[in-house]
Amino acid sequence: QLSYAIGVAKPLSLFVETYGTEQGALTSDDITNIIKINFDCRPGAIAQSLALREPKYQETAAYCHFGREPYTQSGIKFFEWENAKDLSKYKAMKTADVSAELKTSTYLTKWVD
Repeated sequence: QLSYAIGVAKPLSLFVETYGTEQGALTSDDITNIIKINFDCRPGAIAQSLALREPKYQETAAYCHFGREPYTQSGIKFFEWENAKDLSKYKAMKTADVSAELKTSTYLTKWVD
């Protein structure tokens, strides 16, 4: 869950509910920090990373928006949101490792904290 304030591009808060499904040594707070490190959730950045400003409405309006194979046609990216980011390196980390990576990351350029 993301929350924003009017006139502020950076999200004010992020809430992650795992319903107890976190695995290994990672806690819900660790998962929240991993999201902050790896994803830029400013509205403009979301639009850019998912290629939302490219005209492709006819293709995406039919047969559902999700669960489709991403492809590029004539330089336009279709279903870019289906290209999952590989976060497997965090699987073996502990809280101290995630905290150390958060401190060295540039997450404050993307998040209000």
